[in-house]
Amino acid sequence: MDRRDANDLESEVGLGCDDEKVEKMERNGSSSFSERSAGGLREPLLLSRSRMNNTSQIAMVGANVCPIESLDYEIIENDLFKQDWRSRNKVQIFQYVVLKWTLALLIGLSTGVVGFFNNLAVENIAGFKLLLTNNLMLKEKYYGAFAAYAGSNMVLAIAAAALCAYIAPAAAGSGIPEVKAYLNGVDAYSMLAPRTLFVKIFGSIFGVAAGFVVGKEGPMVHTGSCIANLLGQGGSRKYHLTWKWLRYFKNDRDRRDLITCGAAAGVAAAFRAPVGGVLFALEEAASWWRSALLWRTFFTTAVVAVVLRSLIEVCRSGKCGLFGQGGLIMFDVNSAVPKYSTPDLLAIMLLGIIGGIFGSLYNYLVDKVLRTYSIINERGPGFKILLVMTISFLTSCCSYGLPWLARCTPCPIGLEEECPTIGRSGNYKNFQCPPGQYNDLASLLLNTNDDVIRNLFSSGNEEECHLSTLFIFFVAIYCLGIITYGIAIPSGLFIPVILAGASYGRLIGTLIVSISELDVGLFALLGAASFLGGTMRMTVSLCVILLELTNDLLMLPLVMLVLLISKTVADCFNNGVYDQIVKMKGLPYLEAHAEPYMRHLVARDVVSGPLISFSGVEKVGTILHALKITNHNGFPVIDEPPFADAPELCGLVLRSHLLVLLKGKKFTKRRVLSGSEILSKFHASDFAKPGSGKGLKLEDLDVKEEEWELYVDLHPITNTSPYTVVETMSLAKAAVLFRELGLRHMCVVPKTPAKPPIVGILTRHDFMPEHILGLYPHINPHK
Repeated sequence: MDRRDANDLESEVGLGCDDEKVEKMERNGSSSFSERSAGGLREPLLLSRSRMNNTSQIAMVGANVCPIESLDYEIIENDLFKQDWRSRNKVQIFQYVVLKWTLALLIGLSTGVVGFFNNLAVENIAGFKLLLTNNLMLKEKYYGAFAAYAGSNMVLAIAAAALCAYIAPAAAGSGIPEVKAYLNGVDAYSMLAPRTLFVKIFGSIFGVAAGFVVGKEGPMVHTGSCIANLLGQGGSRKYHLTWKWLRYFKNDRDRRDLITCGAAAGVAAAFRAPVGGVLFALEEAASWWRSALLWRTFFTTAVVAVVLRSLIEVCRSGKCGLFGQGGLIMFDVNSAVPKYSTPDLLAIMLLGIIGGIFGSLYNYLVDKVLRTYSIINERGPGFKILLVMTISFLTSCCSYGLPWLARCTPCPIGLEEECPTIGRSGNYKNFQCPPGQYNDLASLLLNTNDDVIRNLFSSGNEEECHLSTLFIFFVAIYCLGIITYGIAIPSGLFIPVILAGASYGRLIGTLIVSISELDVGLFALLGAASFLGGTMRMTVSLCVILLELTNDLLMLPLVMLVLLISKTVADCFNNGVYDQIVKMKGLPYLEAHAEPYMRHLVARDVVSGPLISFSGVEKVGTILHALKITNHNGFPVIDEPPFADAPELCGLVLRSHLLVLLKGKKFTKRRVLSGSEILSKFHASDFAKPGSGKGLKLEDLDVKEEEWELYVDLHPITNTSPYTVVETMSLAKAAVLFRELGLRHMCVVPKTPAKPPIVGILTRHDFMPEHILGLYPHINPHK
């Protein structure tokens, strides 16, 4: 990992850095170099006793606390890489391009099939549960109906929680913050692992079917990213998938592009919104973007749309059980033509303000609940499952109990559909009402989420839901959505937010129906848009997703207006929900802009130690010693006489590359250059990024004691063109440069040649506010 831990510092102080040597080093400013100890090994020295980076090295991924690392998005231009690149012919380059498009196609196909399977499973499982409950209600077995409903929910909830608690804790939650952090350059164990994918799919099915106020849309983004990561692993020796072409993708840079395509495909599969998926990846998920990636992402989402359309056509013939035309929400749900006047525009502006206030409050409360649940979840899997069971029972009580507060309403005359509804879905649920009447609150609470949204967005009947019903439903969904997010199941925020926003939007539309020209269903759509803008703070992607969902392009100006107002109002109070969760989880996310206080500092002010450097030809024992006592992933390589006239920075060598080199044991007895022998023994693919958790570790090396005194040439594996900044560069400029280039290490070099050739190395953790403000507590973080 990049962070310099206090434990590493203590171990290094205890290994030969006495006080006199440290003081001499600090006076002379020679902390970049290592000195010969009496035993002949190079001992690392401290850059500065006060200049440590003690920021946390762990973060929460899903419901799992685990170590984190940075990703190597930079191209490592060493001699092996250059030799490999020069050896590629036009056919190999063509193969690489074709394989990128092939993998994009496979991501689209796989994500589309998984998205359809999720919807098919949820609709059938939840449909069976609701049919059983409805049949018992018709027989007036009310206690039996509640027992069946709550029992089914409890079994499904325990199944989802057990999968998350015992198999893949990283699958809990939405997954969007984790994907966002990965695309920013942060990796963690099992974040996108195959078992996380398995639990994400089935945990999401069980969780949504269990009646929780959660959506499957956020988990679908994580699912699409996991599928992309699995396909982009670059082959597997374990499963004999070592096709030569696949080796081209054994790097973080290409995997990042594939995972961006996967995230976009997840949104496209969840909402049947291909353009919205591309814009979501651009606006919210990805930290780096280019035109080639835009084209490939668009191709991936188009494949998803074609797959879903084809599979839905199969279901329309009645071969999908209870699925029918449900699920994959809401195409053509609103046939009303939007005509609006000045009172309507004022009401829409009010909706935007309400959405901004409710959205910021929602984010604040979700943050508090997540912090509380993290204390419970830390106690172990049993407590995670117990918390899920508690929320499940509470949700069942609300869904079944609250409709008893609503009064029965006579069925409208002249309806084309059945009233009361016979079956699991529909706008007119009978519940406990006599024949010819329906319970409007039961139609909203005892239904699948997709059908509820369809009911709220429906047009043509302003009196379908009473004002009291809409108010009770809004309060219930708002509160249940807050306390449900954070339990150990895969859970998305889109659906709870859309439900709550649509309910208060329809409520306001019903209140002003006498002076409004807009349909109440359109007010529900605008309410959903306002709440989405207030919580997630996205504009362009949300606008397009909602328009693709409803197939209502005439609503574009109004949706744009309400999103802009709600985002503006909410930004006055706090950050977007995903930004808050990323910060709360401890993921070291780099923002696109530098903080204001960074303008008062320069790069050398935050460089942390200890900095350990190697010579171009270094002793094996020195390298092993340094790898053992630190967790650093990058080491400067300094050429000294006789290989250079004066000490000069040769480049940067990675920990993973050192391990591969040492395992190959291409050592020499004398301190001489042996790069040609190393180039003939190794290939660039030997140093490629391995799959998840399969990297070479220090414990895997078998270096004999007599080999410690031998030498190894580091020049062939040294990145001779690392990104460097002068020590007097503004920290704000350095932070923007670091983020825009997707770096893991940034070398800080001195301004004058009289100093040692490197001052230190900046990593993403050195740009974290807790590190900078810890070093300079007198700085005002807002100025």
